[in-house]
Order: sequence, then structure tokens, then C-alpha cells
Amino acid sequence: MNPRHIALLAEETKLRPEQVRAAAELFSQGCTIPFIARYRKEATDCLDEVALATVRDRLEQMEELDKRREAVLASLEERGLLTEDLKAALEGAASKARLEDLYLPFRPKRRTRALIAQERGLAPLADRLLEAASGGRPFDPGEAETFVAPEKGVPDREEALAGARDIVAERAAENPKARGILRGLFVRRGEVRSRVAKGKEEEGAKYRDYFDWTEPARSAPPHRILALLRGEKEGVLSLSFRPPQEEGQRVLEGLFVAAPGAGADQVRAACRDGYDRLAAPSMETELRNVLKALADRKSVEVFARNVREVLLDSPLGQRAVLAVDPGVRTGCKLTCLDPQGRLLASEVVYLHTPRGREEGARTIRDLLLRHPAEAVAVGNGTGGREAEDFLRELDLPGNPVVVSVSEQGASVYSASEAAREEFPDQDVTVRGSVSIGRRLQDPLAELVKIDPKSLGVGQYQHDVDPKLLRQSLDDVVVSCVNAVGVEVNSASRQLLSYVSGLSPALAAQVVAFREASGPFRTRQDLKKVPRLGPKAFQQAAGFLRIRGGADPLDGSAVHPEHYPLVDRMARDLDCSVGDLLADRSLRERIDPNRYVGPEAGLPTLRDILTELDKPGRDPRRAFEPLAFDPNLRTLEDLAPGMTLPGVVTNVTAFGAFVDVGVHQDGLVHLSHLSDKYVKDPSEAVRPGQRVSVTVLGVDLPRRRLSLSMKKNPRV
Repeated sequence: MNPRHIALLAEETKLRPEQVRAAAELFSQGCTIPFIARYRKEATDCLDEVALATVRDRLEQMEELDKRREAVLASLEERGLLTEDLKAALEGAASKARLEDLYLPFRPKRRTRALIAQERGLAPLADRLLEAASGGRPFDPGEAETFVAPEKGVPDREEALAGARDIVAERAAENPKARGILRGLFVRRGEVRSRVAKGKEEEGAKYRDYFDWTEPARSAPPHRILALLRGEKEGVLSLSFRPPQEEGQRVLEGLFVAAPGAGADQVRAACRDGYDRLAAPSMETELRNVLKALADRKSVEVFARNVREVLLDSPLGQRAVLAVDPGVRTGCKLTCLDPQGRLLASEVVYLHTPRGREEGARTIRDLLLRHPAEAVAVGNGTGGREAEDFLRELDLPGNPVVVSVSEQGASVYSASEAAREEFPDQDVTVRGSVSIGRRLQDPLAELVKIDPKSLGVGQYQHDVDPKLLRQSLDDVVVSCVNAVGVEVNSASRQLLSYVSGLSPALAAQVVAFREASGPFRTRQDLKKVPRLGPKAFQQAAGFLRIRGGADPLDGSAVHPEHYPLVDRMARDLDCSVGDLLADRSLRERIDPNRYVGPEAGLPTLRDILTELDKPGRDPRRAFEPLAFDPNLRTLEDLAPGMTLPGVVTNVTAFGAFVDVGVHQDGLVHLSHLSDKYVKDPSEAVRPGQRVSVTVLGVDLPRRRLSLSMKKNPRV
């Protein structure tokens, strides 16, 4: 570990250096974020997953900067350009931008106009111009005559001065101090300008608001930056990210022109050229990249937050389900699932004709008589509302609750390798129906099988940095899976692969061992899995559940390394661990302060006692079914002023989208999320939340629906 990194990171994050150092040490030992946050609280003084991810990511960035620094120093050393002052400056550079600014004048480059002028022997003339402009000996234009050399491509005095100006322009544009000042200017005064490309007015109609748009770059909302960049990528918009031209030119002139005269006039012209041709495009690219990076991070934050809510949506639990993947031409695919999500039977019914509905009703009743279900999961795609209404009208055996389930990503799963592995003998329609049913039983266990980008939440996630998005989504999925815990004897390979310490290969080994040797009876049996070593066991064991096993603690989040501590608590109370779990009065007699020691401090002991109170508890919200208004099925059925039940499907930076059961989500703009001021939509709503909304407007030509969550909105 680099002490400088620890100190700098502590200063940036406002954490104590010892917290950062402890987290860094644990990461270097291969510990995962969920494991550290849950089972190493004493080491980090209770850093949560967000803080730990920040430490991890920032340390990686610092290590990348150090690698780049080493490469720069090696390059300069090899070419004999490394002076002591330059080395000290490079070693002190705290950011990549500063490092690259210092390296830029020495960086190997293609043959620029300045390099060509130097090859023609004009560098001394450039030095004279800079000397005169800085207040030194005045420059006489006649001095340029001595640099005329037709054989070198300098036929006259004007050509000599032009070449000298090219050298001055490049020096000014690459000067580290100048670039630092310009960087600040671009941040403070840069403007985002958007203009429509010639002839693209009709093709790019959706970007009409940005055909002639200007706003300060530093206050441009991240989602607008991504929208503008997408418009540019599609060839509809042309963008610029610059401050007023004269302000940028004045920066260079102020640094390199300090006295009047002929030399100053030449340097002033060179500075303007250097800014327009070299510095401004470079700084503009940098500002564009900074804005894109900030917008990416915001978009990824929104997306990750939404994905977390979707993954942690309320589970129905281990109950039998009849799943319905609605369809019109190809029919509705029905599948019966047992409480563990295993496929029992499948059928197809056609509900778009009277005869089909009559036959379908008999088929559905017959299925439910043979395979009783507590719920019917209906996909919310095309034909979903109609299928839902039809099912609600039937007198279904067992009176199961009918629930609308999001189909987002079901088709992706049905054609995936995971689906083919689970159901090699079934077609994609059956697989899709099974996925819909399992999503109702346990959204997390089913949705981890597909790419989170297919879940239909977030904003502009397809436009952001793929690496950043992948890391963030991986963190979210890992966090959700480990927060809930995984039943090792029934979990899929995909779900197990997100458990702390288990790679996809190890997850496959766990499943293979389970299938070959039968269910795991204790957590200690995991050590028998090939290639699952002590480190993987340490990281994973606390997040794996074995309910009904030989040791009652194996069904809880108490880590095996703390079992002796719980045994000691039970002995002190003259009871068994089972008694401790069953009798609240026994647990209330435990004083955690008595058990503080090297193996566990108060934070861990409090976690253990909480877990003993509700072993293996599911942190997700209780299941709550939602029924849409049966009289409203399409946009045409809606009118301003109507109040409707709905469910939030997506939250963005500018508002939330709500499904009210008409096959078109409506937008609740940020200004209509509450009667109170809302800065961040995620503070007011979350995906999956049941809400009541009022229709503000229906735009049938554009198929848009405007909604409000205010109590008495103006319609």
C-alpha cells in the first residue's frame, strides 16, 4: 500500500486514514465488499458498502495514475529529457490532467507545423519573438532576414516569421500553466451549443428542442448532455463546448505578451492561432470528456439504484404459481410451477375468439385442479390486460390471486444459455412463461440470470461507459444477493455466482457437488466442494443458507467463525443454541459487552443478536398485489382529471414512469412527484412502488401520457 494514496484518499473522502488503510488491506487479501461491510466492521469502524466501493475505485484510479507516471518517467529518461525539476513536477502531479500537461511538450508527436519549422532552423527566431514580447530586447522585423533559406523551404522573411509563429503557437498551447488556466476557464465559462445539422430537421424531430440550444456547460443536467451526445452521434446535431473565443485568446496573450512592439505583435498573433487551432480543440475535448464522464456516473447511479429496487422487489415466496405469458396470434403460454419454481405442466390457450376463450377457460381450470396454485402471474406485455381481465372473471379453483408481472427481459432469458441449460427440451415460449412465474415467486433469484440492462429501467444506459456500467451493476447485484442470502440447496448456478467469494466456476462446482452428493447438511460440507478453499469458504459461508440443516445457525447470517461465540452465550444461559433461537426471553438476558474480544466487537455482537432474533430473515418488503382499473385498457380510455392506481416502473433524473395498465407508461415529471419540492426523484419514489396518480394530459398522436402524484393538481 502506498502511504501517499492512503493519506490523499482519506482527505478526499473525509474518512480517517486508519479506516482507509484497513479497507485497503482487506481488499489486498481478496475480501469482497459485502464480506467486509458485514463481517469486518471492527476493522473498518463500520464502513458501509458505498464507502468501501469508493475506497476500492479510488485506489484503482490512483494505481492507474502511478502506472502512467512510471511510463512517462521511463519515456523521458530513455530519450534523455528528464531533468530533476521535471521529475519532481511529474512525481508531484496529483491528477492525470496535470501529469499529461507536464508531459505534453515532450510527448512524441506527428510532424506538426511547429516541428517542421524547427527542422527549418526557425526555433531561434521564435525565441527572439518571445524574448521581445516578454519585455526583453526589442525585435526588428529585419532580423528575420537572417533565417531565410530557400534550400530549407524558407524563401523569404514572411515565411520565416510564419514558421516562428507556428513554434510560438505550439509552445503557448502546450504550456502547463496556460493549460491549467484554460482548463479552469472552460469549466467556468464553457457553453454547450447545439445546432441542427443541415437537412436533418425532419429526420431528427425528436431532438427539436436542441436545434438551437445554448447553456452553461457547468450547469447542464447530465441527462441532457447524454441526449445531446446521442443526437450528435446520430448525425442530427452539431455540438461545441467552448467559452467565448476572445476570453480564451486573452489567457495566452496575458501569459506571453508583456510589452508592446513588433515582437509582441507576432507573439500575439501566434497566441491567437495557438488557442484557436491547438489549445481550444484540446480543452474542448477534455471538457466534453469530463461532462460525459459526469453524465455517465449520474446515469449509472440512477440505473443502479433502479436495478437495486427491481431486484429487491417483494417476493411472493415459495408458493405454487400458474404463469401466463400472454399472446394474441401465438396464444397464451401457461406453465404450472411448484413452490420451488420447478415446471410441472404447460399448455397453450387462445383467448382472442369466443370459442378460444371457452376452451381456454376449461384448460385453465383443469390445470389448476391438477396443480393447485396460490397465485396467477400474468406478463404485462401485449394482451396482458385482456388475459388478466379474463382470468379475474373466471371462477378459478382455489381462488388464486391474479398478479401482473413485468415481462422486461423475459425474452432475453428465454433465448439465453441459462434457459437452454435449465430447459433443454422446451421452446422459448415455455421458458419465457416459466421466467414470468418465477419472477413473482422470487424476483432476485430469477432476474440475476439476465443482463440488468434488459430490465427496462434507467436512462441512457446504452450510451454510457460500458466498463463503469458493468462494475456498478455487478456491485448492485452482488450487494442485493448477499443482503438477502442464498439457499445453497436450491439456488441456481447464476445466483450462486454472485455470492461473496464464489466465482462462476466455483458456483458451478457447488451445483455439481450438490447434484452428485445430495443436499448440503451443514455449511462445513461446503469445504468438500472441489477447489472451494478456505478463503472462498470464509467469504461465502455467512451468505449461504441451509434451512432445516443439522446446525440451526446454518440457516442464519451468523458467520461460522462466530459459532463458538454463540455456543458460549448458550452455555452461559445453560441452554442450547436451538433454545436461544426459539426463546426471546433468553436472548434478552444476553449482555453483548460480556463477549467483546479479539474475535468480535460490539458492532458484530449486535449483528449476531439481531440475527438470532430473526434468523435468516428476508430484508425485502412484504408482497402487495396491485389491481388496475378494469375499465381502462388503452390510452383512448383515459381523460384528464382521472385518478388511477399504478406502479412505478422507472425513475430517471427528470421524473418517474408509471404503469396504469394501458400498455403505455405515463410520465410523472419531477415537478409533479409531490406537493413538496423534490430535487431528486429517487427521494420520492422507487421502482415497484404502488402509487395513485392523476391524469394531466393524453397526447394520442405521440402516444404520451402525463401524470401527477400531487393531491390536487391543476388539470
